[in-house]
Amino acid sequence: MAPLRWGIASAGKISHDFTNALSTWSKDDHLVVAVSARKLEDAKTFAQLHGIEKFYQGYDALAKDPNVDAVYIGAINPTHYELGLLMLNHGKHVLCEKPLCMNEGQAKKLLAHAAEKKLFFMEAIWSRFFPTYIHLKERIDAGDLGEIKEVDVEFGFQLADVDRLRMKDLGGGTVLDLGVYTIQASLWALRAVPTKVVAKGQLNEEGVDMEVSAELQFPNGAIAKMKTSALRKLRNTAIIRGSKGTITLLDFWCATALTDIDGSRKEFPLPKARHGFNFPNSCGLRFEAEEVRQCIAGGKLESASVPHSESLAIARIQDEIRKQTGVRFPEDSQFKA
Repeated sequence: MAPLRWGIASAGKISHDFTNALSTWSKDDHLVVAVSARKLEDAKTFAQLHGIEKFYQGYDALAKDPNVDAVYIGAINPTHYELGLLMLNHGKHVLCEKPLCMNEGQAKKLLAHAAEKKLFFMEAIWSRFFPTYIHLKERIDAGDLGEIKEVDVEFGFQLADVDRLRMKDLGGGTVLDLGVYTIQASLWALRAVPTKVVAKGQLNEEGVDMEVSAELQFPNGAIAKMKTSALRKLRNTAIIRGSKGTITLLDFWCATALTDIDGSRKEFPLPKARHGFNFPNSCGLRFEAEEVRQCIAGGKLESASVPHSESLAIARIQDEIRKQTGVRFPEDSQFKA
């Protein structure tokens, strides 16, 4: 079988980590053939570092490259919608960084377009493809935790001076940047959509949330308690409590270790890559890439682990939290769910 030929949209930090993680697979399976950035110099530097044959200024050229099968979108949040449409319109499968879009209205349109074009599309919720998340799912499926009663998840770092988090025009705020993780972990464990969301938050001078605490209430009485912060480091674990036992994912957004039901610690180390990484455990981005390859090879248009319905549910919850905390983006008036 021919390798999946990747194009990388944006030459920033997360795109570096994704491309570096891809290099841990055989070139017979994954091959990066092109990169594009707003500035040609950035694309060129990126291409030289990663040994990529083609580099482009702007994203149109990447979309039109006939040798690209799938595009990884690693650009800033407000660009995801337009870039996603562009790639789909040129027949590319897409793996798009999270949050998928700025709100549910945008996400609905983008995913409907992917379905109409009969192309694979997945929001890059990489956490779910780590062996720790698969272990948790298997334990829940086997009934080892009993009925899941509560998920308690916190995600916080001192990030208040990081532009992509701080600034409204970059699609900032912890709900989009960090909340996508706490929400997805809750839904992964509870297998349902909440019936009620209660949230409060603290905004910065730009009017984006720097800290949020929320409770998601589920139909069977289960709850998910979540906290996100750009002001301080939190414990950054996801505790899944069932009627029969508890599992804790450590560094839950990129968990290579967990505390199992019996209290033992299980570790799933990552391989070494060619270059260093910008973010913790980024080598784990390799797992979502392999999911994309297998789905496309199998003729699937979405992944069972991050289906379109789940991306929409996450966007809906994010919208509701933003509404309750008073965070509004220009996209909210343009795109209605």
